[in-house]
Amino acid sequence: MTDMRSEYAKTLIQIGRENQKVVVLGADTTDSLKTSEFGKEFPNRFFNVGIAEGNLVSISAGLAASGKIAFASTYAIFLPGRAVDQIRNGIAYPSPPGKRGLNVKLVVSHGGLSVGPDGGSHQQIEDIAIMRAIPNFRVFIPADTFAVSKLVRLMSNEYGPFYMRMARSKTPVVHDKDQEFQTGKAITLRDGSDCTIAACGITVRMALEAAEMLQQEGISCRVLDMFSIKPIDGDLLEKAARETGCMVTSEEHNIFGGMGSAVTESVSERYPIPIKRIGAQDMFGESARDDEIPMLLEKHGITSFNMVKQVKELRSRKL
Repeated sequence: MTDMRSEYAKTLIQIGRENQKVVVLGADTTDSLKTSEFGKEFPNRFFNVGIAEGNLVSISAGLAASGKIAFASTYAIFLPGRAVDQIRNGIAYPSPPGKRGLNVKLVVSHGGLSVGPDGGSHQQIEDIAIMRAIPNFRVFIPADTFAVSKLVRLMSNEYGPFYMRMARSKTPVVHDKDQEFQTGKAITLRDGSDCTIAACGITVRMALEAAEMLQQEGISCRVLDMFSIKPIDGDLLEKAARETGCMVTSEEHNIFGGMGSAVTESVSERYPIPIKRIGAQDMFGESARDDEIPMLLEKHGITSFNMVKQVKELRSRKL
């Protein structure tokens, strides 16, 4: 099990050594997100603005407008939760000649229901719907620390606004260290012909476990890591739809507006097939101790066992 926040901080320090234009900002959660380590090495390029998320976004935008590559971080419930206006009008809307938006990377932690003990008020399940609707933003949800490291580097090298959501809990490794990541390109982790499971974040491991269980019953299931929510990989989704005939999506987000919605929108326009979305069922979360988080996820059907169940039911509806 590995920690996304530690990997994020480590990668920021590495790219900070390579590029003096990189600056890092936080909002009183810099110890939790480990970004304070960047500040110890580069104190003149590190800014903790306190509990003021609107200022966090606006200062990041100003630094980006001055030629910096700004990484701004806090918990997902606060960003975008408390600063949508500043994100939209301060980062996404201003566009220098020939470019779209400003060069700000919003990287948050504590997304989804697995935040656990902080309860429903702090379990962010609406952020992907918010961020993918804002023009010029690209949206990522990494499944493991290898993905975090590669995507942070990708964001630092590609101009423009990004939003990336990390998990609070430690996560298992699902990718090989040599796996390449591209904006708008999903990754096929397992091939299959009977159904596809498209997952993101911590649910990718669950999808692989579900595919293994289905294989024991003679059902061949394809697994896609949809880490790039926006832009979505419409080509790979269409290929999966044509070749497997049905699809299950899984995420730590409300089923309305999240990755499952993005997948459904894309597939319905290209090659419609039966799809089932797994995620928070338009309900808020609730408090759960760390050892109770699996129970909370189970309450919302976010388990490998439910993926198996939904795949079996969908296969009977294949066109």
